[in-house]
Amino acid sequence: MIHTACPLDCYDACSVVYDSVNSKALVASSLVPNTNGVLCPHLNKHFFEAKRLEKPMVNGVEVSMSEALDAVANAIKDNPWLLWRGSGNLGLMQEVTNLLAKRSNGVLTHGTLCDGAGDAGIVEGRGVNRLLSAEQISKADIVVVWGRNITVTNSHLIPYIKDKDIVVIDPVKTKIAKMANLHIQVKPRSDFYLAILLSRFIIMENAEDREWLEENASEWEDFYDFTRTFRIKAILEHIGLSLNDIGDLLLKLQSKRVVFLVGAGVQHYESGYDTLRAIDSLAAILGLFGKEGCGVSFLSNSKLGFKNPFSVNTKTESIVTTPFSKYKSVIIQGGNPAHSMPCSNRVEEELRGVENLIYFGLYENESSKLANIIIPAKSFLEKDDVRLSYGHQYMQKMNKAYDSDIGISEYQFTQELLKRLNQEPIEDESYYIDFWLNQAIKKDNIFISPSFEEIPYSNGFGEDGDEEFEFIDDFYDDFEDIKALRRFRKKLKVNSEEMWLLTPKSSKSLNSQFIREESIVYVPNIPWISDGDRVLVKSIWGELELTAKVSLDLREDCVLIKRSVRGVNILTPPISSSEGNMACYGDVKVVLEKL
Repeated sequence: MIHTACPLDCYDACSVVYDSVNSKALVASSLVPNTNGVLCPHLNKHFFEAKRLEKPMVNGVEVSMSEALDAVANAIKDNPWLLWRGSGNLGLMQEVTNLLAKRSNGVLTHGTLCDGAGDAGIVEGRGVNRLLSAEQISKADIVVVWGRNITVTNSHLIPYIKDKDIVVIDPVKTKIAKMANLHIQVKPRSDFYLAILLSRFIIMENAEDREWLEENASEWEDFYDFTRTFRIKAILEHIGLSLNDIGDLLLKLQSKRVVFLVGAGVQHYESGYDTLRAIDSLAAILGLFGKEGCGVSFLSNSKLGFKNPFSVNTKTESIVTTPFSKYKSVIIQGGNPAHSMPCSNRVEEELRGVENLIYFGLYENESSKLANIIIPAKSFLEKDDVRLSYGHQYMQKMNKAYDSDIGISEYQFTQELLKRLNQEPIEDESYYIDFWLNQAIKKDNIFISPSFEEIPYSNGFGEDGDEEFEFIDDFYDDFEDIKALRRFRKKLKVNSEEMWLLTPKSSKSLNSQFIREESIVYVPNIPWISDGDRVLVKSIWGELELTAKVSLDLREDCVLIKRSVRGVNILTPPISSSEGNMACYGDVKVVLEKL
């Protein structure tokens, strides 16, 4: 029995045992309690069913690994080259390729496709983005699930909230919304306004935690003045809610222990930074920080408190709008930019303009099909690694389960290329793994993040706990003013009004890994569209032909396409958030045309 950890990009970061007697037996380990004795289908089933890249290829011809690495070395040795790394695998040793870039004139990317805007907003208000543990969430009386589809993205948290009074704020009636005591079906991209309005009403009703505020957030009255700059009636109309909706929610929020579980979807906008700041400001008005069973849970900073041996100073390009064709050679590592980046028509065109496109990963996908050099990677069972988590406080050693002739690890890839480029070798692999593990707090064979606080912010805000909470005090929304995007807008002649496009994760896949969703667009009850109709979904960035399926779980102003559907990001905009350098998948409306 060999202990390891799930490498997939997920809150749960499950603890895993590999059974060497049965080569396809992965079972949940009790080493990390959050795993709750079960593994999700991604790891338990789909991981073994997915067809891997097994043979190195150069220009469509199968070659040895040594020959393929020679080709990579020749491609990157003379000119600046680009490394674009995805986040489908979260083992820390993935980042060792930064050292290759640093030593060989490589260019990295900055920013994120996922959570950068929200993280920036949290850091602005709290100073640091600390984890709210499942143990603290389990002590809450009220759990507000705000734009977070827990049954899909965080299923191991369900046992911790199963007996709670659950409120869901989401434009979709998700499975967790159907289980909830209250569902607020808010308009997309209006979460900022809802948080501001709730804060204003809390203070109007004298329900703020004034004692906590005076000690930890003394500028709260200035924040109240800021909330009063928004007109109540106009905001209610804009977000599509009534005073009764707000009243029901306010009663819930005045409970003793409240936790907000906030998902990445609420901040996938140019103004996503402001949205998390507004939600955090609401939590501060209620005095929910630094108390047992209270707080705001987002994707925490898993590296907080660690020194990173792979942190380097190099030139970077935005991961949101990467100019691939600017480079003669590009290495795509463990990602699928041709699918996952916004405005993917542009991305594919850019990738086709790269002379030496190198794909280094596990599975065939849209990006690997464009590459002229293929380097198969090793799976997490075939190498040693270390796993942190943005969803819990535990750090896990990922032990190699077995040897395999397939692929090469990120460490070996880096070391082999440095040798071919006549560069000094990096440290032994064990040096980097120990470097990470030695920074953790070890208790009874369990590694815990050095920044973990049982009750986060109980000692105050900032890195040293000597700062106050900072409220949001300014806001400008370019999209709602129809400036940032309208200047590019084309006139579309269609028989439908514009609708918000939602692109949530699928339960069958992890972004573009594993089982891809059918090419379906979920639509509300529209008189002229029926199940099975072929429709053209159009945005100003592109268009996609899909099969319609009517869903009563959607607001009337929304359509939904799962994130793993091929071509979905043809429709999404190539813009970055105002803060946090993040992709703004939600800043787009579409129209439907029946074919």
